[in-house]
Amino acid sequence: MATAAALGGGGLTALGAITYGLLFAEAAVARRIVGQPHGLAGPDADGLYGAYPGEPIRMAVLGDSTSVGLGMTRPEETPGVLIAYGLAEVAERPVRLTVAGRSGASSACLGGQVDRVLETRPEIAIIFVGANDVTTATPPARAVQHLREAVGRLREAGAEVVVGTCPDLGTVRPIAQPLRWVTRRWSRRLAAAQTVAVVETGGRTVAFADLLGPEFEANPAEMFGPDRFHPSARGYLQAAYAVLPSVCTALGLWPEPEPVRVEGSQHLLAAMAVEEPGTEVTATRVAGRAVGPHGRWATLLRRRPGPLPNA
Repeated sequence: MATAAALGGGGLTALGAITYGLLFAEAAVARRIVGQPHGLAGPDADGLYGAYPGEPIRMAVLGDSTSVGLGMTRPEETPGVLIAYGLAEVAERPVRLTVAGRSGASSACLGGQVDRVLETRPEIAIIFVGANDVTTATPPARAVQHLREAVGRLREAGAEVVVGTCPDLGTVRPIAQPLRWVTRRWSRRLAAAQTVAVVETGGRTVAFADLLGPEFEANPAEMFGPDRFHPSARGYLQAAYAVLPSVCTALGLWPEPEPVRVEGSQHLLAAMAVEEPGTEVTATRVAGRAVGPHGRWATLLRRRPGPLPNA
């Protein structure tokens, strides 16, 4: 990651041989500290959630280790199940959950995951992806193209799509400076590009680039798991808090709180969104037009995180 970050920023000419060597050394130290992930996979979370009558809402979760709740031992601690329970409470209908994500997946893996979930005819699909694109130094344009294709296929199949954008890897304590600064810049650049692509394709995004950054920074022992890289149960719970309102809104179960809207070019709003945790960006029209002088119009929605309904 350090090598590609250096080369991507202009290589040794831009950073200098000493800075490049320091980045490489910091990456090696971080790898030793993090070690192997705590648990190779999350618990099997596929199933029916919510003790309500009626036809189940079909929900799919795709993406990387966050999507499977890596490190957790009980399905109830994973983001997919937490969101499913919350959605069931709001809709007063059961939710049938399919988790197609896997630990270590990058955006390039989304195509195969979409193949699987399309068989279930999802009404809502949630994607958590981006961290492994940063750690494998995947060029943002390539990663975003895979995400765009995945969202497009899901939308064509009739599913609403909510994407939790790339988290801010600058909050990971084993990553020291200056590598932390590099990963933070890379994470946020990817998150902004993801936002533009998803909105253009008809989905919604929730900004994870600085997801509860102050809390992760101030309470790493509580927010991160034993490997100090993946979230703890509390960290996953906070991710679910951030996504649930957008899921409910996408399905028409919650109204949009009008007073907190900001409208503008999707490129501007994408840059704004990655600086604020839990911010949602979705397409809109201004004066009846979807496209303005600086690109497509979008709406930025700032949501205050609140508690999930009782699981």
